[in-house]
Amino acid sequence: MTATARSRGTIEVSPRRQWLALGLLLLPVLLVSIDGTVLNFALPAITEDLRPDATTQLWIIDVYSLVLAALLVTMGGVGDRYGRRRLLLIGATGFAVVSAIAAFAPTAELLVAARAALGFFGAMLMPSTLSLLRNIFPDAERRRLAIAIWASTFTVGATLGPIVGGALLEAFPWGAVFLLAVPILVPLLAFAPALVPESRDPAPGPLDPVSVVLSLLAMLGIVWAIKEFAHDGVGILPAAALIGGLVLAVVFVRRQLRSADPLLDMSLFAYRPFTASILANLLSILGLIGFLFFVSQHLQLVVGLSPLVAGLALLPGAALSVFGGVAVVRIARRVPVRMIMTTGFVLIAVGFALVLLWRDDLGVGRTMIAFGFLEVGIGSAQTLSNDTIVGSVPPARAGAASAISETAYELGTVLGTAVLGTILTAFYRANVVLPEGLSAAQETAAGETLGGAAGVAPSLPAGSAEALLASAREAFDSGVGVVAVVGAALALGAAMIVLLGFRSPSRR
Repeated sequence: MTATARSRGTIEVSPRRQWLALGLLLLPVLLVSIDGTVLNFALPAITEDLRPDATTQLWIIDVYSLVLAALLVTMGGVGDRYGRRRLLLIGATGFAVVSAIAAFAPTAELLVAARAALGFFGAMLMPSTLSLLRNIFPDAERRRLAIAIWASTFTVGATLGPIVGGALLEAFPWGAVFLLAVPILVPLLAFAPALVPESRDPAPGPLDPVSVVLSLLAMLGIVWAIKEFAHDGVGILPAAALIGGLVLAVVFVRRQLRSADPLLDMSLFAYRPFTASILANLLSILGLIGFLFFVSQHLQLVVGLSPLVAGLALLPGAALSVFGGVAVVRIARRVPVRMIMTTGFVLIAVGFALVLLWRDDLGVGRTMIAFGFLEVGIGSAQTLSNDTIVGSVPPARAGAASAISETAYELGTVLGTAVLGTILTAFYRANVVLPEGLSAAQETAAGETLGGAAGVAPSLPAGSAEALLASAREAFDSGVGVVAVVGAALALGAAMIVLLGFRSPSRR
């Protein structure tokens, strides 16, 4: 490495080593994206084996994303200061070890603790992968292709989650979904020290513990409050947590603006394309998660597909996302990035518009077509938005920029379930008609969710079961039109943000 490259924080790597390093960095991305969906399929088996109460069940699912979201900003700063590859390897080691422990957890409480630890180590993985790409690929076009592949891996992993989960749970106990992390991460741990070059800020300042605590508490309060609103509606405690989190976030920002060595460099947001890309990513992920929340239940509980077949029905959409992400690398040579990203978000809106148009007869084929438009738009838009995020910052700040991007993804995921999921649930509760003769427990289960109605129906007489399922399916789909309108509005809002943010960029 030359002195100039070292001073700028860039890494000189041969093309062959660049692509081998990319292959290794995709492994944790694939793992985390699969992990985000596969656990939902294992929850019934976990519930049967460990017998957690309803609150503990929610914590098994939610604690991972709570800890992950709360620590992303901190881990991005740690990677910039102490080495991104080092942080990645520590995170991968911890994630593999804790996954093996979680697979054999004897109680629900220990499984919750293991999931929290997985969130801690997962927060080390994601900012590290994207920030390392920023330094491994200094050439803009190669970096854009690498980020296209990186972003596509998220989509493929999320789509493979139900397929992998269904296949594993048919042959093995529920712990297999956690043991999956071990064979995925072992190659990374074996070969990354030789193939992935270390990178860090060449002149880092000290880590500010007060900023770390402020960031952690602010994100915990905000994300936990949103999840509670989604589960139980508005309450005093979640509202207080949200207000407290926002207040701490303001204090955190003020401290960063005054600090000579901030944990998060707020000047990054002065470059409008950077900020526009962050906001557009958040809105598009919010819409995508809301779509997946709906379509996964619609295909299984309304159309009647098995979890495995429902996952396979979404696989062509994931392939189109890969195609869209890779194709825009060539298109961007001739067409302005701003126009490509805007077109991508418009395609997402088209996908939601097709759902609105076909909502009264939304079969498998039409669902696949709508999902295809949405995924092409996601793949093309987010390849360029992520490239803008990491390409518009100095290499020394790549970890902080990546952490901001990942935090937007996590907030989009939480808000997608909270906002669009709550809309669907509200329409279901308002429109479902319960047959007479149900016990109090059956009324509660069938009146809350479509899955609850499907669980109650087998215990009822044939006529009552058929009437309940018909009403539940119709009630669930009654909110589809509203969800489609909201999703399309979010995508068009993202397109507008890009048009305005990229129109006359401020100086980097």
